Amino acid sequence: MKLARAIDGIRRKRVEALYLSAFPKSERKPYELMVGKQEEGFVDIFSLEEDNEFIGLAILVKKADLVLLDYFAIDDEKRDGGYGSRALEAIFSYYSGKRLVLEIESTVGEAPNYEDRIRRKAFYLRNGLTELFCSVRLFGIEMELLSNGHAVSFEEYQGIYAAAFGARICEFVRQIS
Repeated sequence: MKLARAIDGIRRKRVEALYLSAFPKSERKPYELMVGKQEEGFVDIFSLEEDNEFIGLAILVKKADLVLLDYFAIDDEKRDGGYGSRALEAIFSYYSGKRLVLEIESTVGEAPNYEDRIRRKAFYLRNGLTELFCSVRLFGIEMELLSNGHAVSFEEYQGIYAAAFGARICEFVRQIS
């Protein structure tokens, strides 16, 4: 699996199209904001590719030794082919030595997409991520935090957002447990 920076037209367009289709509007940041933050060095936007074929996207936010896997999606036509696991392995390798954290929708309580949430969490746990036993309310959505086995405090997690997007954003990133 190759992580190719989405800085040229074709890659950026493929990543943007999947980004817009894979994530609900309520969970998306403006794509052009993410591109601008990549240019500033706070964000990495990757096209996930194998054998020169587009597989998916990974958008990560960075601060020192801490990396937030903010968005991760595999193209619908490529799902269930092991691409997601290989992509995560490539991400772990690329950010070797860094603490990686990611958010998933809460698996506690009822939700219209409850089965998808459980399946998604099981996928990440199977692929080596561990629970941080911390839930957050991120722009009004309850999320659980996972990591690549390293401790990450809520303050450190919140600090990624503050560093990349400004301190005011912390009003929308709250710990709930």
